[in-house]
Amino acid sequence: MSVKVKIYDKQNKISISPENRRLIRRACSAALKSEKFTEPAEVDVSIVDDEQIKQINADCRGIDASTDVLSFPLGENGIYDKNIDTGAYMLGDIVISIEHATAQANEYGHSTDREIAYLTVHSILHLLGYDHVNSEKEKKVMREHEECVMSALKLER
Repeated sequence: MSVKVKIYDKQNKISISPENRRLIRRACSAALKSEKFTEPAEVDVSIVDDEQIKQINADCRGIDASTDVLSFPLGENGIYDKNIDTGAYMLGDIVISIEHATAQANEYGHSTDREIAYLTVHSILHLLGYDHVNSEKEKKVMREHEECVMSALKLER
């Protein structure tokens, strides 16, 4: 499996470090590996600030509030378009608020690195069709998968 992760740093305040870029790529690869997604894949990740994610949330979901992460799957029911140039499956887009991630890391008492990795893993699972909104059972299954990947990344709670 190969995964191409394009990271766009769109925030106005702080630049994302090369280490965090590598972490995001590792988290994407680990989540796909854990889910046995063996085909070549592409994922776009945008790093934004709270103001930017609030605007995206309002524009795309009609929710006028900032949030930690947004996921925009390009596939449905395991069917994804292929990039005609690379042959890779285009899974979708992830938008992470670095400000929200930092605040949550402080709130939960762990590193910002762990939070960024967790939000990335969480979003990859959404791109693969997982959902935690409709039922507690789905939420539990998704959480178990997230923790499995975080353990593989050696970023447990």
